[in-house]
Amino acid sequence: MKHANDLSVPVELADLCDRKSTALLIYDMQVGIRSQIAGGERVVGRCGVALSAARRSGMRVVFTRHLSCPKTWMGSTQYRSAMSWQKTADPSAVKPWFLRDAPATAIVPELLPTADDLVLDKLSMSAFEGTPLAFALRDCGITGVAICGIALEIGIEPTIRHATDLGFIPIVLSDACGSGHAQAGERSMDTMRFVGEAMITEVDTFAGLLARS
Repeated sequence: MKHANDLSVPVELADLCDRKSTALLIYDMQVGIRSQIAGGERVVGRCGVALSAARRSGMRVVFTRHLSCPKTWMGSTQYRSAMSWQKTADPSAVKPWFLRDAPATAIVPELLPTADDLVLDKLSMSAFEGTPLAFALRDCGITGVAICGIALEIGIEPTIRHATDLGFIPIVLSDACGSGHAQAGERSMDTMRFVGEAMITEVDTFAGLLARS
């Protein structure tokens, strides 16, 4: 920890790895998303290790779920995104994949939230856009956000950048993050390393520091 102008400035992962300073964000680990990702089972397993470590330490845990609007509420942006993901040039062919109560929308059973966990639904890629996540973190005095889940190039990188803009310190659990396109995922990791806003580590290091905190 460094100090300047009566402020404590976290510079090492150990400065943030405790249950009071940081929360664990499990990003979009949904049945219908896991099934689209190569290596999805590996990501579930690594997220499970991070989740167990967080729960043992008493760290707060928040899950996000990506939702689709019914077609009557889909606007131009949502149609464009759905057309791209579903690889169709015809808006009328689009199907809302992640309606609120659809089986595909559910968190994977291996990572089911408990009554103590926060679950936030969103339409955007950033976990902060259109959700009360920033308010909840600030209200609990949380500075760091450790992130794992799917997908790096679609939602995790935007969430990391948004977190910094809002004054939070993002921690990327790199081996617990999946990507829909391997090269795009690698580019996202390279960009985050270059920009330097996020602390990047692996689950076992994160879990070990939590156990000692």
